[in-house]
Amino acid sequence: MGNLPCERVNISSTFTIAGLDLCGPFLVKDKSQRKKTLNKVYICFCICFSTKAIQLELLSDLTSDALIATLKRFTSRRGKCSKFYTDNASNSLGANSILKKFHKLINFPDENLAKYFVSENIDWKFIPPKSPHFGGLVGRQV
Repeated sequence: MGNLPCERVNISSTFTIAGLDLCGPFLVKDKSQRKKTLNKVYICFCICFSTKAIQLELLSDLTSDALIATLKRFTSRRGKCSKFYTDNASNSLGANSILKKFHKLINFPDENLAKYFVSENIDWKFIPPKSPHFGGLVGRQV
């Protein structure tokens, strides 16, 4: 068995280095309206690499604005994160198209998303292609 990466072994504050993964869509009833309609929501898993703590955030859709709002909520609650690790959606072959949209959003970010990452000094890392076992800590929680 190989050695663990230094991000998982070195002592750091909670959520300094985190993994990020999405699951969904889930249908949720909106009780504030008289006619209870079903809305699609997505769950964003944020997993701390040093303590294995989990933070769940909700996404209304898979746009860059929704992802920025989710990351802002996450950083306001848990503090600034220096690195995010995600899979590169190679494990979503044959799965639903929602994960492919997220992969496209991350690999080809628009200007708003790129500006946010640069302004917050967030480093976005991907696991190697076609190696889902590298994202074990993040993928196991979903």
